[in-house]
Amino acid sequence: MQKYIVYAVVLILTASCTIKPPVESQGTVVDDTVKARKYTEQYRPAFHFSPDHNWTNDPNGLLYFDGEYHLFYQYNPFGNKWGHMSWGHAVSSDLLRWEHLPVAITEYTDKASGDSTMIFSGSAVADVNNTSGFFSKGGGGMVAIYTSHVHRNNQQLTQHQSVAYSEDRGRTFTRYTDNPVLDKKLKDFRDPKVFWYEPEKKWVMTVVVPDKFKAQFYESKNLKDWKLLSEFGPLGDTAKIWECPDLIEVPLLDNPAKKKWVLLISNSHPQGPTFVGMQYFVGNFDGRKFTPEYPKQYPLYLEYGKDFYAAVTFNNVPKSDGRTILLGWANNWAYGQDIPTEPWRSAMTLPRELYLKNTAYGYRVIQKPVRELAAIRDDSVKYTPPGKVFPGKSFEVNYSYTAGNAAKFGFKIITGENEETIIGYDKSLQEVYIDRTKSGNVSFHSNFPSVDRAPVKLQNGKLKLQVFVDNSIVEVYINDGEQVITDQIFPTSSEYSLQQFAEGGTAEADMRVWKIKSVWLD
Repeated sequence: MQKYIVYAVVLILTASCTIKPPVESQGTVVDDTVKARKYTEQYRPAFHFSPDHNWTNDPNGLLYFDGEYHLFYQYNPFGNKWGHMSWGHAVSSDLLRWEHLPVAITEYTDKASGDSTMIFSGSAVADVNNTSGFFSKGGGGMVAIYTSHVHRNNQQLTQHQSVAYSEDRGRTFTRYTDNPVLDKKLKDFRDPKVFWYEPEKKWVMTVVVPDKFKAQFYESKNLKDWKLLSEFGPLGDTAKIWECPDLIEVPLLDNPAKKKWVLLISNSHPQGPTFVGMQYFVGNFDGRKFTPEYPKQYPLYLEYGKDFYAAVTFNNVPKSDGRTILLGWANNWAYGQDIPTEPWRSAMTLPRELYLKNTAYGYRVIQKPVRELAAIRDDSVKYTPPGKVFPGKSFEVNYSYTAGNAAKFGFKIITGENEETIIGYDKSLQEVYIDRTKSGNVSFHSNFPSVDRAPVKLQNGKLKLQVFVDNSIVEVYINDGEQVITDQIFPTSSEYSLQQFAEGGTAEADMRVWKIKSVWLD
């Protein structure tokens, strides 16, 4: 997520986990104690997280703590465009039904210097043993580690890493009086992801120097004093700045008891119409250095949709659960501030379970929608080709192609006369694609209309698609999560229908459809 920004005649870069547009004028504050609306506004997702009102971008501080999943997120308390970055906050017991809480960590201004600090992207940890000394003797709590983005008169000065702590399960935070805890005197230095490294009883931070295509690793015993261990990069995709790193252990698909290390990197390019959001590296971490399995690795991309970025994983998921759970931002900086939604703008992807599959080409990340989603399936809707089915605006489709000679095949989401979103497979290109060029309102930005493609080979002549449509968000999981495409659509119709298609021949395929309940209307 980035933009080049002009303040007066000075060209500067700003960021949260990204480079951002200028701060908005303050505007009217909406009372954050207001309870969630009915979540029935046009384009409002029914089972993807979105804030009750105003702008959001990167998910931050993802943490399971004291029986709750915590989602902090980049948030503007004053409007539905980027600005005044603070941490919004919501909690859930099941990763689907979220309770909105007041803003957790707010931007602030130093009275002495006049410098203002926005709260940019970062992480949160459960300091259950009080290694930080922030908590009452014998107790523990939650510590947030974030980038302080310091600016004056709308001009970026520096970025460094700071901490804040909470003794009441994240409901209120206190900023550490001796912040920053890590300052390299760099203008762009951000996005700390911290985790507990059990073999050496220490905290490890991964942070990036974006324009140098480097991830740095630091260690600490107390979350306050940090020592550089090593650097990683440049490698893979270096055409775009590096942001939002996450060094994680991912279970093997065929043996979840075993895990391998994976480094996630978000890559951003200003208004890039061919935006690809994230790459990953599989390797080993020995407590000091991350070593990729392929030292000359070509880029491996986590996603192929336009609307997926800044994804990071939940810390402290119980060992009895064992999953590595990822959540991303379902928008794109090329047009994200112009999408036709109100009173909110932007949402999160579905939470995803990550696994590693050993293929002929090496280990590859597999993504699956979290299993909790099965609990909000509603009625199944029968589809008998060549007719149509009308599943509402929030539904799941399981599409299975088994045979045929068609050059292209799949299904269409039809939302009006000459208005459709096509989810299909192109045999000649060996690609699954989403064509949203005629999906409804595509005129709000020139970079929005697109055909987004993921490389996919048929498996023994077959193809499986698991597709989630949630009013304005489409997520396509291909062949049990080997590839994923996430795109937004903004249909003009109040009714969606589905219809299979085949071009240049026949296609034998089964399609099963479920309506999905809103998580906001219980």
